[in-house]
Amino acid sequence: MSDLRAQVEAALQEVVDPALEMDLVSAECVKEIAVDGDRVRIDVQLGYPADTVRKELAEQLRTAAEGVPGVAAAEVTLQSVVEPHTVQPGVKLLDEVKNIIAVASGKGGVGKSTTAVNLALALAAEGARVGMLDADIYGPSQPRMLGISARPESRDGKKLDPVVNYGIQAMSSGFLIDEETPMVWRGPMVTQALDQLIRDTRWEGLDYLIVDMPPGTGDVQLTLAQRVPVSGAVIITTPQDIALLDARKGLKMFEKVNVPVLGVVENMSIHICSQCGHAEHIFGEGGGQRMADQYGVDLLGSLPLDISIREQADSGRPSVISEPDGKVAESYRQIARRVAGKLSLQKTHSGGAFPHISVSDT
Repeated sequence: MSDLRAQVEAALQEVVDPALEMDLVSAECVKEIAVDGDRVRIDVQLGYPADTVRKELAEQLRTAAEGVPGVAAAEVTLQSVVEPHTVQPGVKLLDEVKNIIAVASGKGGVGKSTTAVNLALALAAEGARVGMLDADIYGPSQPRMLGISARPESRDGKKLDPVVNYGIQAMSSGFLIDEETPMVWRGPMVTQALDQLIRDTRWEGLDYLIVDMPPGTGDVQLTLAQRVPVSGAVIITTPQDIALLDARKGLKMFEKVNVPVLGVVENMSIHICSQCGHAEHIFGEGGGQRMADQYGVDLLGSLPLDISIREQADSGRPSVISEPDGKVAESYRQIARRVAGKLSLQKTHSGGAFPHISVSDT
């Protein structure tokens, strides 16, 4: 290693990637540092989608390299390549799906579905190919949140085509029944229906399939965690003690079935009055951080108790779509990058390459 190259590498180690919470050299994302006289070329490959911050991150790396004495100019090439990551032992990956991320909570009413759909939309905004599976058979909410009223079609009578809106592929039992029709099914029927929704949907080239899990830790959740190839899980909670108690159960369920927990999202962390601006921790303060510290996982981010989040989700235009430049949407994108970034640091799947998909005009 040349002395100048070593100095450039050391300089790059001073730039910390917020999504990974580490420098890109240590994360093995810097693939090449080429020195040609006083000019340097740096090739970086992120393992997570980062379209909205790519230029900023590349500029930070360029500035760091050009701060090294003897470097007149640096060129940074930065791209994202999402790889499939390991899943539970003995569970086969789904065709056309690189990674499945389960979004779960120990109880209902903590904003899990709203968070899940905004995370899916945020990942798509960062450049990923994303799918959304509504796994709550009894109370599907994603059709309304995604503003979808169409029913899925089947080209071959065997598999359903996902319904596409806002750039993501979606499937839900809510697409197959009327909104007000109850699913009066026992556990085994629900488990079978969920398995069919996952495996009999014709997903196409997904980097991530976000699964909006039903609340709780019962038979359906355990079956899903054991039979579906999940690369990682995200736990949604509020700061409230009772919600944290149930969230811990959800976290431990994934640990028992060897699914890595990527982190915790604290929802409804603070309320800011829309009239006077007064800030108040209605459901308590710091609960998500305490839970993350207790179990050695990351607090991926905190989201406010904001009426606009609820109104936008109910109207079928979640925050990431309704106000893409707003503070709430930016919070979701930050959390989404951290989720994908944490997953990128996990061991990659070695059971065969993901099929290459090419699109051409014919």
